[in-house]
This record gives sequence, C-alpha cells and structure tokens, in this order.
Amino acid sequence: MIKIPSVHINKWLLPFSWLYGLIVFIRNKFFDWGILKHEEFDIPVICVGNVTVGGTGKTPHTEYLVQLLQQKYRVGVLSRGYKRKSKGFVLADAKSTSLDLGDESFQIKKKFPDAIVAVDGNRRRGIKEMLALDNAPEVIILDDAFQHRYVKPSYTIILSDFNRPVYEDTLMPAGRLREPASALRNANIIMVTKCPDDMQPIDFRIISHDINAFPYQGLYFTQFKYNQLQPVFKDVAEEQPLDILKDKDILLATGIASPTLILKKLKEYTDKIDTVIYPDHYNFKPKDVKYLVSRFTNTLSDNKIILVTEKDATRLVLFTDIDEDIKKHIYYLPIEVSFLDKEEEFKEKIFKHVRENSGNRRLYKK
Repeated sequence: MIKIPSVHINKWLLPFSWLYGLIVFIRNKFFDWGILKHEEFDIPVICVGNVTVGGTGKTPHTEYLVQLLQQKYRVGVLSRGYKRKSKGFVLADAKSTSLDLGDESFQIKKKFPDAIVAVDGNRRRGIKEMLALDNAPEVIILDDAFQHRYVKPSYTIILSDFNRPVYEDTLMPAGRLREPASALRNANIIMVTKCPDDMQPIDFRIISHDINAFPYQGLYFTQFKYNQLQPVFKDVAEEQPLDILKDKDILLATGIASPTLILKKLKEYTDKIDTVIYPDHYNFKPKDVKYLVSRFTNTLSDNKIILVTEKDATRLVLFTDIDEDIKKHIYYLPIEVSFLDKEEEFKEKIFKHVRENSGNRRLYKK
C-alpha cells in the first residue's frame, strides 16, 4: 500500500482562509440565485479545471482531450492566456508566440496546428468570437475555467493531484484550495492525476472512499508518461532517447508549479542534477538566459545538457541569439497523460457527451 502524501497547512493563516471562504461562498450564491448571470451555449463546452492553485496537470489533460476529439470533430481550445502580453481576444495562428497566447496556449497550438486555439479573459466573449469564425469549432475545451462561472459548461472535468489530496487541504492562503473540496460534487468527472506507478488495488479503494464521488460522477486515475527529449531549437539539434541522460550532468531549469515529478524521473538516469527553480509561468529575461548559459559553460564535464520543461521551452525559444554551440545542448522533456485504468470508458463518456450535445446551434455574429 502506498503512503499518500501529507498536506502542509499554514495554520496561522487560517483566519484569512475563513474570510476567503466567505467571499467564495457569497460569490457562488450570487450565481446560484441569478444575481450574477452565466451563459450557456448550443455547443459542447468541456471545462478542464481544478479546485486548487496550479500544478494538477491541466495542460497535458487538455492536450489529451484535443488529441482524442479531433479524430471526429473540429476542436476549439479557449483559455485566458495567463501572463501573455496581448489584450482581449486573440486567435492563434502560425505566427503567434507565447507572448501573444501565454505559454500553455502556445504549446497546445504548436502541438495541434489544426485545433482552433484562442485566448480571452472574458470567456463568454471568447466563445462567441470562436463561434463566429467561418471554420467555427464543433466542440470547445475551456482550459482552467472552473472558477469562471460566467460560462456554464456542458461538461466539467476536475483534476486533483495525488500528491496533495483535496480532502486533506484547506482554502487559501493557509492551504492551496481555490474552493472548498465539496466543490468536487459539481464535476461530471474527477481525475486523480500524477499517480505513482506502483499503485495497488487497495490504494484505488482508499482514494475512491476519501473522494466519495457520487454515482453520476466518473472517477479516473492518471499519471504522466515521459517521451523522447526534444530540442528547444530544432534547427540545430534532433530529438534524443531518454537513455542519453544516463550519467549526464543535467542543468535543470524550471518555471512550473512543482518540479518534483520531473526530478524523480531524471534521478532514474543520473544523480548529477543541478537545478535552477523559477516561479510558475516565469518569463525568462535576458539576464536569466545569460546566467543559465554561464552556469552550463562552467560545468567541467563534457557530457552535459540543459533541460527544461515543455512549458518553459515555449518561452526559452524566443531567445534566438543564444550561441549555436549552446543551443544544441538545450532540450525539453515532453509529457503526456497515461490512464491507470478505465481509459476506454472515459473516452466513451466524452464522445457520448459531445455526440448528444452536438445539435443545431445558433450562429453568433460579431
């Protein structure tokens, strides 16, 4: 049986969490009572979100849905474009960068060029703009929009990190919950993410018992699968198998919520790992790149590599003036979602929902 990680709570901040919880409660009641208005759309709108602050794996799960649904449908992805430099509604195209879209939306567009990817802090406006396109999407995935109640999705998927169980957590700032754990009841599907490889049947039963999903909800368990190393600068290097990391000196630079999993993976190949940790969604500055290059250059070993996450690569690739001898050593580690059980059941639920909610829709004009 796996020991489920304990959750650290900053107890001295609990009074502020109670105040925050009161504000969340009142806001949600305003929507429930109709004081604040939400809008529904005549198209399947699937929300992928969480009740915690970051780090549950929304982007890889959104990518999984895009890959699944684009087999049969024209797929749109809408997010707010966190930390982008642009304003308002922006539709991604071949010339877009992470500055226009934010790192996550840019990553999705890069991996799925046929998807209709857009960003807008106003999700209602964003959906209407997408539906007014000549090639309007047939299904829209809302990335990180569970708290954005101005849009009522037709289907909701909530992610919960195995390493920080929501039922043991508390509201911000003492904990990391955006909403009480009871908000899980509003999901059609609950997904426990970042699960370890060695989970046993009893572990599934314990977590299922603690989450206590309703009969109408689906509960699934996923983990991350790591693929071949990809060069950040594809014009000077090629993809490489993970085995090349064996005994290498790795300079790992990350700007993600938690580098714990990637560090665990890398330690399967080498214990010579130097880390530079930045905040989540960190926008690299020229001085940061200069520092990384200097730190890498000063590593005495010839068998070395700079490694970043896929999300970080979307920002680092903008620094085209890096010396080519350095560029060829900079790689990122792609991840994708892998189900531990019932993957076909999950797929059927998603297709069934889209199929049953894809009727005639009204057209939105700009």
